[in-house]
Amino acid sequence: MYSSTTDAPVLLLGSAHVVDLSAPIRRVLSERVLDAIAVELDPERAEALMSPDESGRRRSGAPLFARLWGVVQRRLGSEIGAGVPGAEMKVAIEVARDRHVPVFLIDDPIRVTLTNLVRSMPFKERVVLLSSAVVGLFLPSRVVNREMDRYAESPGEYTDELRRVSPTTARVLLDDRNEHMADRLASLRQRGYGRLAAVVGDAHLEGLRTALGRRAVPSEVVRFSELRTTTGPSPGSS
Repeated sequence: MYSSTTDAPVLLLGSAHVVDLSAPIRRVLSERVLDAIAVELDPERAEALMSPDESGRRRSGAPLFARLWGVVQRRLGSEIGAGVPGAEMKVAIEVARDRHVPVFLIDDPIRVTLTNLVRSMPFKERVVLLSSAVVGLFLPSRVVNREMDRYAESPGEYTDELRRVSPTTARVLLDDRNEHMADRLASLRQRGYGRLAAVVGDAHLEGLRTALGRRAVPSEVVRFSELRTTTGPSPGSS
């Protein structure tokens, strides 16, 4: 058993925006002795998630591609995920409240992230991202299921493809945020939250684990594929 010090690894749980993993995530978090739970949210998104009636108005100023991707995620969540985008983050917050441990929001403000993305993105990449969102509106659920299976088997191939097609998107949405989230997690450990779990998008796992390693912070990973398929205690890999 780890003591409440920095010898305990940070537990990183990989979520998916269109597949409801709330039950296995609740189970994994409930089985652990934790000092705090962190989630890949900023205050604006956390408030919108916990108060769904306000979410539409709060996101109305987002770029077109971001609004389209939000529609895609909601459609796929209802068709193949039996849930809604953000369900895993919401259940993590609920578990923390039930267990009376603090919740920390470790992501960058969404408006800052999107502003940086739009300002940095060449026109060609904007077209690719927008067209991908439009295509996603009409993809049959069987195609999405097949691609989810492929991603679960080899997530690295998908991030490599993103870097090839849109390196700016990969840098702003993955790399920069991984560094910032790693800084916040490392800071939390220095403040005494040694037994810490973080629920983040699965695409962040490898980059975030690497970023934590550069800060001498050990981590344990439970991937989306493990949470998706397991019915018993979820294995972890360090």
